Amino acid sequence: VGAFFKSANADDAGTPNPIAKMVSHSIGRGVSQSGNYLRGWLHLGFNRDEAGARVHDGVWPIIAGRRIALNFRWAQPDGVLELYQAGSEGPQWWLPHPDPVRGLPAAGILDRCLASQTCPKVMEHFGSAEVWALKLTPEWVGTDGKQDLPLPPNVKRYYIASSTHGGGAGGFNSSLPGAGLPGTGPACPGNNFGTGVLPANPMPHTETVNALRVHFRDWVMKGKEPPASRYPTLAGGMLADAHKAALGFPDLPGLRPTLPERDFIMPVHDYDWGPDFRPIDGSGIASLAPPRIRQVLKMMAPKVNADGNELGGVPVVLADAPLGSYLGWNITADGDKPFHKDQICNYVGGMVPFARNAQERAANRDSRPSLQERYGSHEGYVTAVTRAADKAQKEGFLLAEDAAALIKSATESAVLR
Repeated sequence: VGAFFKSANADDAGTPNPIAKMVSHSIGRGVSQSGNYLRGWLHLGFNRDEAGARVHDGVWPIIAGRRIALNFRWAQPDGVLELYQAGSEGPQWWLPHPDPVRGLPAAGILDRCLASQTCPKVMEHFGSAEVWALKLTPEWVGTDGKQDLPLPPNVKRYYIASSTHGGGAGGFNSSLPGAGLPGTGPACPGNNFGTGVLPANPMPHTETVNALRVHFRDWVMKGKEPPASRYPTLAGGMLADAHKAALGFPDLPGLRPTLPERDFIMPVHDYDWGPDFRPIDGSGIASLAPPRIRQVLKMMAPKVNADGNELGGVPVVLADAPLGSYLGWNITADGDKPFHKDQICNYVGGMVPFARNAQERAANRDSRPSLQERYGSHEGYVTAVTRAADKAQKEGFLLAEDAAALIKSATESAVLR
């Protein structure tokens, strides 16, 4: 269909293409599960049309850290990688790289399109929830976690640190103390997970995506290079094993002092689906269902600062003028579905607001400086937002109109009023 509308004059029956010669470029875009589909679609060679030409000039998988599992008998294309669900089999990275932990040969998502010379330009962006619950980081460092895997020139990657799946509601009042009460947090997606203990994470994606959209169109249509990829790397010292000590995670009021533990993150499992399953492509016949678990892969996550906010992402105003600790994970509360109590709340972020002043901070035994200690006054916070907006705009990750709207919102907010 994409190839038809883009390049055909008529279909096989002679019906004219209603937009013939009107389309110069096309971009395939998918969010979350449809983004996973795009990665699998590209991996299986479907960006090559029946005439051997490239279909889409750009592909934008959004908050999608794996390939969807759909090309084998009894596949679950709507799985969210809970136990015994496929989706991380074979290469999650773009260029050929061996998989020594699972004993698989060198392979990459772009193998087929490189062979047919039909690869598109690719842009991908993620947040913290994809790391903690959707098993993202092997895409960055392989299954052994020993090195940063290189990106080809046609792939750009951006990380929106400390954000939930798809980004939060944004705004500034949403981060203030009392914005949410413990036990009334967001619902945890998946099978009977329950509700998050922490209030929903408001760290937004909207303004960043607005800027990335302009960059991607200009890259695809005009050949204008977008900002360099920006995400946490081993070489930059921003990735570590996914547990409290390695990440430098602080004690936060209201949370158990051991969080996040080594088994808190959702890991990649090395499954044995049987001899007729082809893990490189995620295809064939899964004769062992449920599969055997051979091993659990080591998972990595971005390190954090003294507030518990992640390092290594693109500039975001709320991240650079924070009002709390923004987490890519949440904790499942007790209730009518207690099976997951105290475990990770499936791909939902939470937040812990800063205290308003030093007295409140002391009463909460909070090591993080309060809002008043950080910004002094409402005007001081607006200044911090203005500075953060200027930085993000200069680095290409915020449009001028969005910068103005954020400064206006901060000015009208209740922060330190």
